[in-house]
Amino acid sequence: MMKNPSHILITGGSSGIGQALAEHYAARGVTLSLSGRDEGRLEAVAKACRNQGAEVDGVVLDVTDKEAMERWVLVRDQVRPIDLVIANAGISAGTDADVGGESDEQVRRIFAVNVDGVFNTIHPLLPKMLARKSGQIAIMSSLAGLRGWPGAPAYCASKAAVKVYGEALRGHLASSGVKVSVICPGFVRSRITAVNDFPMPLLMDANKVAALIAKKLKRNTGLIKFPWLAAAFCWLGLIIPNSLVDIVLRFMPSKRSFER
Repeated sequence: MMKNPSHILITGGSSGIGQALAEHYAARGVTLSLSGRDEGRLEAVAKACRNQGAEVDGVVLDVTDKEAMERWVLVRDQVRPIDLVIANAGISAGTDADVGGESDEQVRRIFAVNVDGVFNTIHPLLPKMLARKSGQIAIMSSLAGLRGWPGAPAYCASKAAVKVYGEALRGHLASSGVKVSVICPGFVRSRITAVNDFPMPLLMDANKVAALIAKKLKRNTGLIKFPWLAAAFCWLGLIIPNSLVDIVLRFMPSKRSFER
């Protein structure tokens, strides 16, 4: 078991899983560095966490802005060494608005936020953590990154990219003292799923998800997948004949756009 982190940096901290994680970790003696896109929601989360005794720095920031992210992350690490960074910010988008498929602009925006945003969050900290021979990196992927779904090609691909990157990074840093975990949630009750107009089996509450993630991170679990039944379904999609998977996927609903 790892010790409880004292300084946690979370991107996408103004709603959904990011908000739930911030509020879960908030306590006296804990420093939280939060970024988000909506100033009002971010300040509300910061206030709630301060009421629980945490010291909170909240900043409106676009994770695709490499220079701005580097400045913020390094300043926060100087204030107090960051021992857990959660690269959570992301875009959800699909094909519902484009008859011919996703637009080039949408695909590139999804990758900029979901992939480059992860790099811009964790890369400035890596040299610091390696020098300290300690620290933990958590990358938010998705069960959608385990298999490509026709309703959201770019979203699935972006989540697959950070999943594989995180898994490889974990192995690469195994002897360095820096821990890496990849988080693959299923459907979680939040603003990002509120726009979906199709059934979402095994929908989970964000607060329960945050508690589960924190528990698994403390155990240094490499790949955190949940709920297990949905993860098993995705796994089946990888081992059964692709011709059968193609038939099932024809009935999958499209996904609407969302940014956190």
